[in-house]
Amino acid sequence: MTARILVVEDEEALCALLDYNLRKEGFAVQICQDGEEALIAVSEDKPDLVLLDWMLPRVSGIEICRQVRVRGECRDLPIIMLTARGEEDDRIRGLDTGADDYLTKPFSMTELLARVRAVLRRTRPTLSGDVATFGDIILDRETRRVRRSDREVHLGPTEFRLLDCLLQRPGRVFSREQLLDLVWGRDVYVEARTVDVHVGRLRKALNNRGERDPIRTVRAAGYALDETYAN
Repeated sequence: MTARILVVEDEEALCALLDYNLRKEGFAVQICQDGEEALIAVSEDKPDLVLLDWMLPRVSGIEICRQVRVRGECRDLPIIMLTARGEEDDRIRGLDTGADDYLTKPFSMTELLARVRAVLRRTRPTLSGDVATFGDIILDRETRRVRRSDREVHLGPTEFRLLDCLLQRPGRVFSREQLLDLVWGRDVYVEARTVDVHVGRLRKALNNRGERDPIRTVRAAGYALDETYAN
Protein backbone atom coordinates (compact mmCIF):
# COMPACT_ATOMS: atom_id res chain seq x y z
CA MET A 1 0.00 0.00 0.00
CA THR A 2 1.37 3.41 -0.92
CA ALA A 3 -1.51 5.66 0.06
CA ARG A 4 -0.41 9.27 0.61
CA ILE A 5 -1.24 10.69 4.03
CA LEU A 6 -1.07 14.38 4.93
CA VAL A 7 -0.33 14.91 8.63
CA VAL A 8 -1.40 18.35 9.87
CA GLU A 9 0.03 18.71 13.38
CA ASP A 10 2.04 21.43 15.14
CA GLU A 11 3.63 19.28 17.86
CA GLU A 12 7.05 18.34 16.47
CA ALA A 13 7.48 15.24 18.65
CA LEU A 14 4.09 13.87 17.58
CA CYS A 15 4.85 14.70 13.94
CA ALA A 16 8.04 12.67 14.14
CA LEU A 17 6.24 9.75 15.80
CA LEU A 18 3.43 9.75 13.22
CA ASP A 19 5.87 10.07 10.32
CA TYR A 20 7.96 7.11 11.54
CA ASN A 21 5.03 4.77 12.22
CA LEU A 22 3.08 5.61 9.06
CA ARG A 23 6.14 5.13 6.85
CA LYS A 24 6.88 1.86 8.65
CA GLU A 25 3.39 0.69 7.58
CA GLY A 26 4.17 1.54 3.96
CA PHE A 27 2.42 4.90 3.64
CA ALA A 28 3.88 7.97 1.96
CA VAL A 29 3.76 10.91 4.39
CA GLN A 30 3.69 14.70 4.06
CA ILE A 31 3.87 16.94 7.16
CA CYS A 32 2.30 20.40 7.59
CA GLN A 33 2.56 22.30 10.86
CA ASP A 34 0.04 25.09 10.35
CA GLY A 35 -3.41 25.45 8.82
CA GLU A 36 -2.53 27.73 5.90
CA GLU A 37 0.24 25.37 4.76
CA ALA A 38 -2.20 22.45 4.95
CA LEU A 39 -4.81 24.15 2.75
CA ILE A 40 -2.15 24.89 0.15
CA ALA A 41 -0.91 21.29 0.26
CA VAL A 42 -4.43 19.90 -0.25
CA SER A 43 -5.12 22.21 -3.21
CA GLU A 44 -1.77 21.56 -4.91
CA ASP A 45 -1.63 17.78 -4.56
CA LYS A 46 -4.68 16.10 -3.04
CA PRO A 47 -3.62 13.34 -0.60
CA ASP A 48 -5.47 10.07 0.01
CA LEU A 49 -6.17 10.83 3.68
CA VAL A 50 -5.60 13.68 6.15
CA LEU A 51 -4.71 13.32 9.84
CA LEU A 52 -5.85 16.70 11.12
CA ASP A 53 -5.16 18.32 14.50
CA TRP A 54 -7.95 20.56 15.84
CA MET A 55 -5.78 23.28 17.43
CA LEU A 56 -3.41 24.72 14.80
CA PRO A 57 -1.65 28.03 14.14
CA ARG A 58 -3.30 30.42 11.64
CA VAL A 59 -6.23 28.20 10.57
CA SER A 60 -7.93 25.73 12.92
CA GLY A 61 -8.52 22.10 12.04
CA ILE A 62 -12.29 22.66 12.12
CA GLU A 63 -11.97 25.50 9.60
CA ILE A 64 -9.70 23.39 7.37
CA CYS A 65 -12.27 20.60 7.45
CA ARG A 66 -15.05 23.06 6.59
CA GLN A 67 -13.14 24.57 3.66
CA VAL A 68 -12.13 21.17 2.28
CA ARG A 69 -15.73 19.95 2.30
CA VAL A 70 -16.97 22.86 0.15
CA ARG A 71 -14.35 22.25 -2.55
CA GLY A 72 -15.82 20.02 -5.23
CA GLU A 73 -12.62 18.11 -5.92
CA CYS A 74 -11.99 17.49 -2.19
CA ARG A 75 -15.44 16.67 -0.84
CA ASP A 76 -14.60 12.96 -0.69
CA LEU A 77 -11.16 13.47 0.94
CA PRO A 78 -10.99 11.23 4.07
CA ILE A 79 -10.20 13.18 7.26
CA ILE A 80 -9.38 11.82 10.73
CA MET A 81 -9.30 14.51 13.41
CA LEU A 82 -6.71 14.31 16.20
CA THR A 83 -7.38 16.44 19.26
CA ALA A 84 -7.11 16.76 23.00
CA ARG A 85 -10.74 17.93 23.07
CA GLY A 86 -12.55 14.74 24.06
CA GLU A 87 -15.93 16.05 25.21
CA GLU A 88 -18.98 14.66 23.43
CA ASP A 89 -19.99 18.09 22.07
CA ASP A 90 -16.53 18.52 20.53
CA ARG A 91 -16.64 15.08 18.91
CA ILE A 92 -20.08 15.79 17.46
CA ARG A 93 -18.93 19.18 16.16
CA GLY A 94 -15.91 17.61 14.48
CA LEU A 95 -17.94 14.87 12.82
CA ASP A 96 -20.70 17.29 11.79
CA THR A 97 -18.10 19.54 10.15
CA GLY A 98 -17.11 16.64 7.89
CA ALA A 99 -14.50 14.51 9.66
CA ASP A 100 -14.72 10.79 8.86
CA ASP A 101 -13.35 9.76 12.25
CA TYR A 102 -12.21 11.34 15.51
CA LEU A 103 -9.37 10.29 17.83
CA THR A 104 -8.72 11.89 21.21
CA LYS A 105 -5.17 12.52 22.46
CA PRO A 106 -3.36 10.74 23.93
CA PHE A 107 -3.99 7.77 21.64
CA SER A 108 -2.17 4.53 20.93
CA MET A 109 -0.35 4.27 17.60
CA THR A 110 -1.88 0.83 17.10
CA GLU A 111 -5.39 2.28 17.30
CA LEU A 112 -4.50 5.17 15.00
CA LEU A 113 -3.11 2.83 12.32
CA ALA A 114 -6.18 0.60 12.60
CA ARG A 115 -8.45 3.61 12.09
CA VAL A 116 -6.40 4.81 9.11
CA ARG A 117 -6.71 1.40 7.47
CA ALA A 118 -10.45 1.24 8.24
CA VAL A 119 -11.15 4.67 6.73
CA LEU A 120 -9.09 3.83 3.64
CA ARG A 121 -10.95 0.53 3.20
CA ARG A 122 -14.22 2.43 3.27
CA THR A 123 -13.25 5.45 1.17
CA ARG A 124 -10.31 4.28 -0.98
CA PRO A 125 -10.85 0.52 -1.51
CA THR A 126 -8.35 0.36 -4.38
CA LEU A 127 -5.61 1.50 -1.98
CA SER A 128 -6.41 -0.83 0.89
CA GLY A 129 -7.10 -3.99 -1.08
CA ASP A 130 -4.55 -6.61 -2.06
CA VAL A 131 -5.54 -6.62 -5.74
CA ALA A 132 -5.67 -3.66 -8.15
CA THR A 133 -7.11 -3.95 -11.64
CA PHE A 134 -7.06 -1.63 -14.64
CA GLY A 135 -8.46 -2.90 -17.90
CA ASP A 136 -6.77 -6.27 -18.53
CA ILE A 137 -3.98 -5.55 -16.01
CA ILE A 138 -4.16 -7.23 -12.58
CA LEU A 139 -1.66 -6.44 -9.80
CA ASP A 140 -1.70 -8.63 -6.69
CA ARG A 141 0.11 -6.96 -3.79
CA GLU A 142 0.10 -10.04 -1.58
CA THR A 143 1.73 -12.43 -4.09
CA ARG A 144 3.68 -9.62 -5.85
CA ARG A 145 2.44 -10.86 -9.22
CA VAL A 146 1.15 -8.98 -12.25
CA ARG A 147 -0.92 -10.34 -15.15
CA ARG A 148 -2.05 -8.80 -18.41
CA SER A 149 -4.83 -10.66 -20.20
CA ASP A 150 -3.87 -14.34 -19.93
CA ARG A 151 -0.12 -13.93 -19.40
CA GLU A 152 2.09 -13.23 -16.41
CA VAL A 153 4.16 -10.06 -16.48
CA HIS A 154 7.57 -10.34 -14.81
CA LEU A 155 8.56 -7.12 -13.05
CA GLY A 156 11.47 -6.11 -10.85
CA PRO A 157 10.64 -4.65 -7.41
CA THR A 158 11.01 -1.03 -8.57
CA GLU A 159 8.82 -1.55 -11.65
CA PHE A 160 6.22 -3.28 -9.46
CA ARG A 161 6.09 -0.30 -7.05
CA LEU A 162 5.95 2.09 -10.00
CA LEU A 163 2.99 0.28 -11.58
CA ASP A 164 1.26 0.06 -8.18
CA CYS A 165 1.62 3.83 -7.75
CA LEU A 166 0.18 4.58 -11.21
CA LEU A 167 -2.69 2.10 -10.71
CA GLN A 168 -3.91 3.94 -7.62
CA ARG A 169 -4.78 7.09 -9.60
CA PRO A 170 -5.54 6.20 -13.27
CA GLY A 171 -5.47 9.36 -15.36
CA ARG A 172 -3.51 11.40 -12.85
CA VAL A 173 -0.21 12.77 -14.14
CA PHE A 174 2.67 12.09 -11.73
CA SER A 175 5.76 14.25 -12.14
CA ARG A 176 9.15 12.55 -12.01
CA GLU A 177 9.79 14.19 -8.63
CA GLN A 178 6.52 12.81 -7.23
CA LEU A 179 7.32 9.32 -8.49
CA LEU A 180 10.78 9.54 -6.94
CA ASP A 181 9.22 10.35 -3.55
CA LEU A 182 6.50 7.68 -3.79
CA VAL A 183 8.51 4.83 -5.30
CA TRP A 184 12.08 5.40 -4.09
CA GLY A 185 11.38 7.48 -0.94
CA ARG A 186 12.34 10.98 0.10
CA ASP A 187 15.53 9.88 1.86
CA VAL A 188 17.08 8.28 -1.23
CA TYR A 189 18.97 10.42 -3.74
CA VAL A 190 18.10 9.32 -7.27
CA GLU A 191 18.28 11.43 -10.42
CA ALA A 192 14.97 12.23 -12.12
CA ARG A 193 16.25 10.57 -15.29
CA THR A 194 16.13 7.24 -13.42
CA VAL A 195 12.32 7.42 -13.54
CA ASP A 196 12.42 7.43 -17.34
CA VAL A 197 14.62 4.34 -17.36
CA HIS A 198 12.28 2.36 -15.09
CA VAL A 199 9.16 3.51 -16.96
CA GLY A 200 10.85 2.19 -20.11
CA ARG A 201 11.47 -1.17 -18.42
CA LEU A 202 7.86 -1.28 -17.18
CA ARG A 203 6.54 -0.59 -20.68
CA LYS A 204 8.76 -3.28 -22.18
CA ALA A 205 7.48 -5.85 -19.67
CA LEU A 206 3.82 -4.87 -20.00
CA ASN A 207 3.52 -4.54 -23.76
CA ASN A 208 3.85 -7.39 -26.22
CA ARG A 209 4.02 -6.62 -29.92
CA GLY A 210 0.78 -5.05 -31.11
CA GLU A 211 -0.60 -4.38 -27.63
CA ARG A 212 -1.75 -0.91 -26.66
CA ASP A 213 0.53 0.91 -24.22
CA PRO A 214 -1.46 1.82 -21.07
CA ILE A 215 1.17 4.35 -19.92
CA ARG A 216 0.87 7.90 -21.22
CA THR A 217 3.86 10.25 -21.36
CA VAL A 218 2.91 13.88 -20.77
CA ARG A 219 5.55 16.17 -22.22
CA ALA A 220 7.30 18.33 -19.60
CA ALA A 221 4.98 16.94 -16.90
CA GLY A 222 5.48 13.22 -16.24
CA TYR A 223 3.58 9.96 -16.61
CA ALA A 224 0.06 8.65 -16.15
CA LEU A 225 -2.02 5.57 -16.79
CA ASP A 226 -4.20 6.44 -19.79
CA GLU A 227 -7.71 6.56 -18.30
CA THR A 228 -9.22 5.63 -21.69
CA TYR A 229 -7.33 2.35 -21.73
CA ALA A 230 -9.75 0.62 -19.34
CA ASN A 231 -12.85 1.67 -21.32
